[in-house]
Amino acid sequence: MPSPEPRPTIHIPGTTSHTIGPHTGHRSHEGTLRYLKAGMGAPVVLLHTVRTQAEHFRSLIPLISDQYTVYALDLPGMGYSEIVPGASYDEPAMRAGVKRLLTELDLHDVTLVGESMGAVLALSTAADLPERVRRVVAMNTYDFPGGIARSSLLARVVVTGVLTPGVGPVIAGVEPKPALRRILQGGLGDKAALRADYVDELLQVGSRPGYPTVARAVYQSLPSLIAARSRYPEIKAPVHLVYGEKDWSRPSDRKANKELLPAADFTQVPGAGHFIALERPDILADLLNALA
Repeated sequence: MPSPEPRPTIHIPGTTSHTIGPHTGHRSHEGTLRYLKAGMGAPVVLLHTVRTQAEHFRSLIPLISDQYTVYALDLPGMGYSEIVPGASYDEPAMRAGVKRLLTELDLHDVTLVGESMGAVLALSTAADLPERVRRVVAMNTYDFPGGIARSSLLARVVVTGVLTPGVGPVIAGVEPKPALRRILQGGLGDKAALRADYVDELLQVGSRPGYPTVARAVYQSLPSLIAARSRYPEIKAPVHLVYGEKDWSRPSDRKANKELLPAADFTQVPGAGHFIALERPDILADLLNALA
């Protein structure tokens, strides 16, 4: 018998776990989506980074759930959302998953909050669903060449290996705990912000059958995330761009997005890296609560 699917090991107080099934009779590669829900108030949807899941926002959710109804989505194939053989994990396919959450739950007046890949999806979803999106908070948009490979030599070697034809699937299926921890710490100004139980949770998710294929496909999707920048000028909702001072993006990358979104507010978080939700959830909470 196949091993049972693993279950989450991290519980966020006040949250409940829910799923959205694919449309009945739908013949695409839709799968069941899992999301966490907490709080009460206007809806805020949280979209996580590459190689993480809804629990990426474990420290932020309790800080905003008095002001918002929080929905933290596991993007398609990631976290505990269903892995569908043959599914695409490029930007349009992942955006379709975000749109399913908003439309299936009939959410309106939504604040879309995304980090990294999730920031790109928040922006492109806002372009597609202007009637549902109230505003966007986009943190450290992952829409520039190189991405995580700029983090460290180890990250560059691992990502290059994962993308290499032939051996890539094998490398994607081997994820030693010390390597994952070091790669994630490369996205932090404060290395201590990466909690041990979170690394264990990510490793457990990485053991799901089919997950190495998803992980490789997500890294292969970076060109589609860069291409999604063409959608930014279509966004009608107010946008707030947030960057960690030590994010992998370069000043030229940030300037390019400010030029595409000239009306956007802009915040730089001193000392923070790519994973602001892990190391400075207080700053994000203050920002969001002020907007509620």
